[in-house]
Amino acid sequence: MRGWRAATEEALYGPRGFYRRPEGPAGHFRTSVHASPLFAGAVARLLRLVDDALARPAELAFVDLGAGRGELVTAVLQALPAEVAARARGYAVERAARPAGLDHRIAWLAEPPAGVTGLLFANEWLDNVPVDVVEVDARGVPRLVIVDAAGTESLGEPVEGADARWLEKWWPLGPTTDDALPVEGLRAEIGLPRDTAWASAVAGLGRGLAVAVDYGHSAGARPPFGTLTGFREGRETAPVPDGSCDITAHVALDACALPGGRLLSQREALRALGVSGGRPPLSLASTDPAAYVRALAGAGEAAELTALGGLGDFAWLTQPIGIPDPLPDHRPDQLRKRSPKTERPST
Repeated sequence: MRGWRAATEEALYGPRGFYRRPEGPAGHFRTSVHASPLFAGAVARLLRLVDDALARPAELAFVDLGAGRGELVTAVLQALPAEVAARARGYAVERAARPAGLDHRIAWLAEPPAGVTGLLFANEWLDNVPVDVVEVDARGVPRLVIVDAAGTESLGEPVEGADARWLEKWWPLGPTTDDALPVEGLRAEIGLPRDTAWASAVAGLGRGLAVAVDYGHSAGARPPFGTLTGFREGRETAPVPDGSCDITAHVALDACALPGGRLLSQREALRALGVSGGRPPLSLASTDPAAYVRALAGAGEAAELTALGGLGDFAWLTQPIGIPDPLPDHRPDQLRKRSPKTERPST
């Protein structure tokens, strides 16, 4: 038996890991990328805002971190106007093998490129950076949760060192009163590997904007029993580290944020980028019925991407490097505790 971090690493990325399977993530859950082409269009508009802030460099990078099968980077490059597309360079960062038929202009990498200028976009990447799980025992001591290949758990050694310091700062499992012990059974996920992974990815960006999009929680509203779960064929399932399912946990994005970083909801971010779920005017139905039907379909897709209680509750962490944050300032929506992924099965 071993901790969830080591078990998840092998289950997701080992030789027979879940993310190396031919169907890719889209075969098991539906992300914003798969929900509507409006999402890629919004990201392309964000790339153009970054391009403007960079004074239109000779090479404009779009780095798709956790690229799946290259769906987002392909769609973003296709959505760019000709002048920007001529300078754009796509980078897909993924551990799986390069998919057949991917545009030859897109570089397929196992690690983010270093020193590029442009937009680094990590859509539902951090939630699959493996983390360890801890649980408070009967004596009030947080202990590492260990697990076997069948998903059976038990408690291991007490949490110490850097992991204990991370918990104390970002997800304390201490007593609710001064004279009480921590409550037995409380759980947390140690987000330190995600903080490190994000900092490393951002450090590779010479100038531009880094964005992490994920479902998560903030200090003061951590889920008391953790969020570790699995997904298989579009449905939530028990997390079993045998390569048969996705294993994921919500992200403490406030802990990941570097100086200058900003959190806002996907609902706010997409609205700032022109994605709105408003219905088209009814008058259009009489003057141009076909256009009305197209606009109505687009409004439905936009509503799904920005829905409260759904994809709109995803958080965006924006991290500008050498430029002002190009997204307008908005008041952040409260992060939801429930994973929108559970409500958007694949079709």
